[in-house]
Amino acid sequence: MKSGDVHFGHAFAGVGSLAMTESNPLLVDVFPPPFGEVTASHVKPAISQLLAASKADKEVLEQRRDAPTFVNTMLALEQVTTRLERAMSIVGHLEAVATSDALREAYSEAQEQVSAYVSQLALSAALYQRVRRYADTAEGRALTGHRKRFLEKTLRYFVRHGAALEPEQKQRLTAIDVALTKVTLKYSQNLLDATNAFELLVEDKGELAGLPDSALSAAQQSAASKGQLGYRFTLQAPSYVPLLTYADNGALREQVYRAAVARASTGKYDNRALAEQILRLRREKANLLGYDNFADFVTEERMAKSGSKARAFIDDLRGRSQRQFERETNQLAAFKRQLSGADGGELQPWDVAYYAEKERQARYQFDGEKLRPYLALSRVLRGLFAIAKRLYGIDIRPWEGVQTWHSSVTTYKIIDADGKWIAGFYVDPYPRESKQAGAWMDGVVACAANDTQRKPLAVLVANITPPVGEGDAYISHRELQTMFHEFGHLMHHCLSRTELLSQAGTQVAWDFVELPSQIFENWCWERDALQLFARHRDSGDTIDDALLDAMQRARSYRAASGQMRQLGFASMDLALHIDYVPEQHGSATAYGRTILAQFSPTALPAEHAMVASFGHLFGSPVAYAAGYYSYKWAEVLDADAFSRFKEQGLFSRKVGEAFRREILQRGDELDPAELYRNFMGRDPILTPLLTRLGIDAEG
Repeated sequence: MKSGDVHFGHAFAGVGSLAMTESNPLLVDVFPPPFGEVTASHVKPAISQLLAASKADKEVLEQRRDAPTFVNTMLALEQVTTRLERAMSIVGHLEAVATSDALREAYSEAQEQVSAYVSQLALSAALYQRVRRYADTAEGRALTGHRKRFLEKTLRYFVRHGAALEPEQKQRLTAIDVALTKVTLKYSQNLLDATNAFELLVEDKGELAGLPDSALSAAQQSAASKGQLGYRFTLQAPSYVPLLTYADNGALREQVYRAAVARASTGKYDNRALAEQILRLRREKANLLGYDNFADFVTEERMAKSGSKARAFIDDLRGRSQRQFERETNQLAAFKRQLSGADGGELQPWDVAYYAEKERQARYQFDGEKLRPYLALSRVLRGLFAIAKRLYGIDIRPWEGVQTWHSSVTTYKIIDADGKWIAGFYVDPYPRESKQAGAWMDGVVACAANDTQRKPLAVLVANITPPVGEGDAYISHRELQTMFHEFGHLMHHCLSRTELLSQAGTQVAWDFVELPSQIFENWCWERDALQLFARHRDSGDTIDDALLDAMQRARSYRAASGQMRQLGFASMDLALHIDYVPEQHGSATAYGRTILAQFSPTALPAEHAMVASFGHLFGSPVAYAAGYYSYKWAEVLDADAFSRFKEQGLFSRKVGEAFRREILQRGDELDPAELYRNFMGRDPILTPLLTRLGIDAEG
């Protein structure tokens, strides 16, 4: 999910007092939004007008002296910033997928203004006191269910965002929020620019021995697109991952690896100082609000509840994985010596993917590239839609005549079992220089269930291997998992049916939000699911049993190493947001590298600078900061929850409907632990994840 999906946190949302007669596409409240008409010149006038309207609505609510009710207080509060939030969501989305210098500048200015306003709104003593007055009424005390939760979270929202602070403290908190918005946006822009700044042109095909034809064709096409001869490689994942995995040329692998791990840590796109500034601002904000550290501030509203509990969870998984991780590391080093001889040297970080792929092929007779000819993107999408129909009873059809931001974007509508059109979405699959790297789901328009003017609208964004020439794109199995993952987020957003907009879709605890996405990845590994859409591009045959069996046997290959990599990221994240003090620990980049080295199968080079390119942590004011553990937390949930599908039927409509009813539709209406219990009938257990990974539960 996109790290900046929810611009205002537990934001207040609604329809302001703005007239709808404007020609500016950001001011015309139509569905779907006219993405193709929005330009950078629209941003400043639209946001200025929307800010003025929202401020006027805020002041009216602050000045009310009538008796507070749920409608005139809680729902009215929800109606303060929706127009503003929707416009910023559109602009933010376009800045991520179709950026330009002018749009960057306009969005940066707007973000700074909106951040300052939202901070002031959350600091409003008048609004806070009105909500408190309502909580003390007979109606407020009698609330139950999702309305009671909304009231309680709104009160905590005000406190957590400084409403109870002294005036000078409120002023400083606003300044911090504005600074965080500004510096995290600059960090993201530097990361994109640093990624685009690197290219490696190889003229001699002989230097690329080992690379599969798909990677060679893509590299050749990339060079041709720049008017070059030869083979062009970039730091976009579909380009550099195959090179690191398959290229026999170790020097070439080393060159690309070093460029990737040092990205955005030198020159004009250097993010190292920005990361340290972000960490200082976050720590100051947490301390100002009465928390020991930023991790405690973040996790208080999540399932973990505290930074120490999140860390204990990660440390527990590390302890259970450590011995197998060491065995896997020793086995890979021995495998390299077996192939390269005693004088082949120590295993280097740019060797890991290469020798791991060779060992996997040798051990399981499985070559992941053999799956690619079966995975045409058009068929993958049809397979996704077919699985969703079996599980949730929905029909997904092309959505014609919809404006998009790029010619490669496709559009779809979701029709429910009763024939009603309930949501729409876009798929933006391929990398380009104007688009941020990675994959995410962007919930551009969220809706309450009773909204008659619009429907939930989402974007599935990926950066998978593009087609060669005019044909279909053929993707790797890892890219297939990415598509399924983001589609799971999309289902969470689009199938939401909450009464309150603030509780809709993915606006849930971030250690719960990955459950709907990660559970959907499981179908990528199931024979019956793959048979729905995987067809060989030449023969039209389904994947043969031998290849499927090899793929499934190889699934747990180096599973402890893969787990330790994620645990390393989570441990570094928590350490940066709990322990790190610049005066004591020095450079955040070096500090982070020291932690990651404890989870790496090899020594890390001195230029390794993950802190400078970790967009999940530093790409927005909060994002996954102190929350990267959420991936593993949700993986425990997804492995456990998927066991119900395995027991009762992979495509069980009964289980699918239960998951839709208890998880996807409910958004944040209940505490996520209660939502989970409603689906599973019990609390989650760790065993299914360890079993799936082939890790001994005792470590």
